[in-house]
Order: sequence, then C-alpha cells, then structure tokens
Amino acid sequence: MAAAITGLAALLHTSAVAFETLKYLGVAYLLYMAWNTLKESGSLNVGHDVAPRSVGKVITSGILINILNPKLSIFFFAFLPQFVSTTEPHALSKMLELSTVFMLLTFVVFAGYGIFAASIRSHVVSRPMVLTWMRRTFAGAFVALGAKLALTDRPVAPVGATP
Repeated sequence: MAAAITGLAALLHTSAVAFETLKYLGVAYLLYMAWNTLKESGSLNVGHDVAPRSVGKVITSGILINILNPKLSIFFFAFLPQFVSTTEPHALSKMLELSTVFMLLTFVVFAGYGIFAASIRSHVVSRPMVLTWMRRTFAGAFVALGAKLALTDRPVAPVGATP
C-alpha cells in the first residue's frame, strides 16, 4: 500500500530496470537472512537478563502496536465495508461491531498460539538439535522465497492501460 501511495508501484510497473534491481536486492536480502540464520549456533537467548514486564505493560504495548500499525486500518477499510449494506442506517456501528468480532477472533487465535508456544518452549530450548533443525528450516524457507522472487517476472500491463 505504501508503495502505491509513494508512486513506487508505478515506477516498478513501468521500469524494467527498477523492477529487476529491487527484485534482486530482495533476493540478496533473503539469502543474507538465510546465511545469518545458518551461522547462528548455540542455545536460544531467552532473555534471562531482561527485566520482566508487567502484564499491563505487555497489553498496553500490544494495543499501541496494533493501533499504530496502518495495515490493520487499511485492512478494515478495504475488507469490512463489503459486509455492510449501503442502506444500513447505522453503518458506523455495524463496522465497529464487525471490527470487534474480528479483534476477538484474532485474540483467541493468538492466545492459542501463545499457549502452544509456551507448552513447547522447554522442549525447544533444552534440545540443541531441535534448534538446529528449526534454524535450517527457517534458512531453507528464506532460500525458497529468494528463489521464488528471483523467478518472478515483471507484470505486463494490458495494451492501452495506464500505470
């Protein structure tokens, strides 16, 4: 979305050189992340030297991250209106209702992720081989994404279309 707003999307659409340059910079970055992931060794640093934060601070931080993240607002404005009738007399309240349902469902899903992660934490942290295979898996995913990006062609506009 930010690329479209800044005109970068139009530049990439019209300039093959700009598209290829940005594409290969992305490939290089993904390969760099894969290499750094493979170079990591030893146990995970689970932050024993970091002062624990209160539950209130964690919740406040999470709320601020979500409120200040423009992707969530863009998602709500792009996705939810299709579920509100144009004849709805209280469209704003309907949008707030849908947003609340979405946020509650998201909370339930992420709480489940958190509970699952907490349940396997000791298994992962205490076993170096699990960490090694996790790192290899992440590095492989970065390489696969880099390969997919390298094989991506620049989209061609239909004849007569403007960028």
